[in-house]
Amino acid sequence: MTRKERKKRPVWNHFNSLSRSDVSHPHVQCIYCSKEFQRAIPERMQVHLDKKCPNAPNNAKSQSSQLNITTSVITNNINDEIARKKGPVWENFYIIDKYEDSHPNVQCKFCFKEFKRAVPQRMKTHIEKCSKAPNNAKSKYNQNISKINNIKDCMSDEEQKSLESLLAKALSSAEIHFSFVDNPFVIEFFNRLKPSFKLPNGEEIKIQMSQFHNNKSSMNDIEYYDHEMENAIITFEEASENDDLDSMYNLECYYKDEIGTEKNEIEAFELYKKAAEKGHIDSIFNLGCCYVQGIGTKKNEIKAFELYKEAAEKGDIKSICNLGYCYENGIGTEKNEIKAFELYKEAAEKGDLDSIFNLGNCYKDGIGTEKNEIKAFELYKEAAEKGHIGSIFNLGCCYKDGIGTEKNEIKAFELYKEAAEKGDLDSIFNLGNCYKDGIGTEKNEIKAFELYKEAAEKGHIGSIFNLGCCYKDGIGTEKNEIKAFELYKEAAEKGDLDSIFNLGNCYKDGIGTEKNEIKAFELYKEAAEKGHINSIFNLGCCYEDGMGTEKNEIKAFELYKAAAEKGVLGSIYKVGMCYRYGIGTEINVIKSFEYYNRAKRSC
Repeated sequence: MTRKERKKRPVWNHFNSLSRSDVSHPHVQCIYCSKEFQRAIPERMQVHLDKKCPNAPNNAKSQSSQLNITTSVITNNINDEIARKKGPVWENFYIIDKYEDSHPNVQCKFCFKEFKRAVPQRMKTHIEKCSKAPNNAKSKYNQNISKINNIKDCMSDEEQKSLESLLAKALSSAEIHFSFVDNPFVIEFFNRLKPSFKLPNGEEIKIQMSQFHNNKSSMNDIEYYDHEMENAIITFEEASENDDLDSMYNLECYYKDEIGTEKNEIEAFELYKKAAEKGHIDSIFNLGCCYVQGIGTKKNEIKAFELYKEAAEKGDIKSICNLGYCYENGIGTEKNEIKAFELYKEAAEKGDLDSIFNLGNCYKDGIGTEKNEIKAFELYKEAAEKGHIGSIFNLGCCYKDGIGTEKNEIKAFELYKEAAEKGDLDSIFNLGNCYKDGIGTEKNEIKAFELYKEAAEKGHIGSIFNLGCCYKDGIGTEKNEIKAFELYKEAAEKGDLDSIFNLGNCYKDGIGTEKNEIKAFELYKEAAEKGHINSIFNLGCCYEDGMGTEKNEIKAFELYKAAAEKGVLGSIYKVGMCYRYGIGTEINVIKSFEYYNRAKRSC
């Protein structure tokens, strides 16, 4: 089933399609600045031309001013040619917009209800319910409705297999892991949706997903998905207008996550709020998430905390977990690690994987309870066996460092690889470290470089830093100090202290950029003030030698001493030297000897 080609708006004239032109939302590129959009949405494209594109000419700007004369005019009738093309349902509506728009504003001829976005299925549904619509307007659809109502409640084997295949295609196209169908909430949803449809388990759907990946069908599957999703949204919109809380919640999710509709976080927030006020637990939880993250509203951690608490008191497991997180980190309330631990434990006992993971962290780091690395290991293992990616990663760290179990670098490597294949960026980064240093596998600097690059392109800061190191030292790639400098700068701008330190080194030694000792000093100072040990040491060197700042031996001595207390070998030696020669302090031969000996033992 394919969707009918829609007449494209003028905005499309300013973009080149980089994928098939018959796709409803192709990959496009602005012809003026080369900005790419993976999924073309006309409104987003127009905003780009209006506000963001520096090269867009005036004729590419918003068409609204040019169309003011023709918009907001009610068309009192639609000619026969239009009705023939658009379908009989349009005969029952006035168009309150320019007809060239694929989804104009329309108004019912009988009750004058307006629809801001004309969709035939929704218009048909309205006519069936409209108390003022004549019977001859309704009778055209009665036959189709009776067919829908007479669908057999039982399902044949052929229908079962067909739906399983469609489900596998949906999960594959959305890049959702096959274990999704084993989630108890998903199982309950499908049982309510169609009791006679037997939801396959993860292993069964995995086989079908593999077949789908190996033999992808035409784009008609995606177009069919778009068509069915649009109908689902229409249904949820209709139901939400009648205060159906479940439909309201589903519509919220569509708006928030851009499933089948253009992303509208403000609309999602308003719907969450409306449903939450009527006591819908999932909406209370999601409203809390909106306040925490500032989705569709201003951040308000106190409100978020109160909403999580309200839903948690009603037994919502996700809210119990998030309430624990609020107590652990002091979000919207005073920090209380004991309460956090208790809440994680409560939700973990009910099977919540995030809470099992968080409980493991509590035992590992002694948060709200005594430190117990064996329990931490066991909890990570429990959640990892059920597919929790964070737990798979942490379990790998346990095996790598011998936390709560015997050290086993081979298992660590395998677990990092498993989580990396599921897209976990920390695991991709650690897998790169394994290949770079030969941890649990043979050393392979080229693979390490490729993995750092993969995670760096997705914004992983540690990988951006390590990729910079690869370019600086020629690890797995050709040496390129300019690229190294650019990558350190990128990660430094995101607050990474190691990158700020290395960027300071680049300016100090002229690596990939011109030498600039003042900038080097400023960067060392920035990172040192945030506790970066090597930056504290280098800042001391700057003050001792007057590099990028005035010479100040007293400050140099203080910084060397601060870094020495944290175990920096160079600083331990420097403190000994300061005591020996009276640099920034009085000469003290005994203390000098002690620090030199300490430095020697640390070698």
